[in-house]
Amino acid sequence: MTEHLTIGDNAITYDLIGEGPLVVLAHGLGDSRHSYRFVAPALAAAGYRVANVDVRGCGDSSLGWEGYSRSDIAGDLVALVRHLGGPAVIIGQSMSGGAATIAAATAPDLINGVIELAPFTRKQLNDLGGLVRVKRYRAGATLMGRVALLGSLSAWKKYLDLAYPVKPADWDGELARIEAKMSEPGRMKVLQAMCQSAADAGAQLPNVACPVLVIEGSADPDWADPRAEGERIIADLPQGHGELVVIEGAGHYMHAQTPEKVVALALPFLARTLTLA
Repeated sequence: MTEHLTIGDNAITYDLIGEGPLVVLAHGLGDSRHSYRFVAPALAAAGYRVANVDVRGCGDSSLGWEGYSRSDIAGDLVALVRHLGGPAVIIGQSMSGGAATIAAATAPDLINGVIELAPFTRKQLNDLGGLVRVKRYRAGATLMGRVALLGSLSAWKKYLDLAYPVKPADWDGELARIEAKMSEPGRMKVLQAMCQSAADAGAQLPNVACPVLVIEGSADPDWADPRAEGERIIADLPQGHGELVVIEGAGHYMHAQTPEKVVALALPFLARTLTLA
């Protein structure tokens, strides 16, 4: 069931399926709720109420928001949890991993846990050595530079090809859907704004009081060493709050590339942090 939540003069779109404790799914920049097309039904079948969100400016959510930072997205996610009746666990991918961190730090009464998939949570530093050593990382950085600065849809498609080292069975149709959505007036501008927004999530890591599961893909082109990035996130959390798992061979979109592994990791975490009815 597709629903809408009005926030100020705009609205976010989300699908709501299943019954039970609440799990909110939030995708990364340039994407939509459709990226969780394999994960959402599996979690609902396991006994959870799943809200699969198009974050502000993306998918079918409205354009024209004042900001597109991780803090902005976090505020929307908290508003949705409050609207649906929490508490909830947020599963956030890429930029929304950072947003989920902020939501947990600022609304501890509503957020019982966070799962971060390939998260852009910390402020990223130039890794010149990594650019020299790791071809995959160098190619990803070059393509994303073209996306951020030029709004190049062709560069975005090439980046996605790199970020999905193994393609889902429905990839041709999914790529066509992404291309059509990102060709809509204003959608690429949102992606660029997100790329250029302040890295405002890392400072909140010490303030997170709930459990956090970080899942990285070993073949993710966004870092020269994805495991090391995950370890840095865990180190910045309060001691004992974080756990890191690396899925071998997975890229930046492991929830679509290896959804069965993501679900297998998520279910024990959800059982610990949410009480099934």
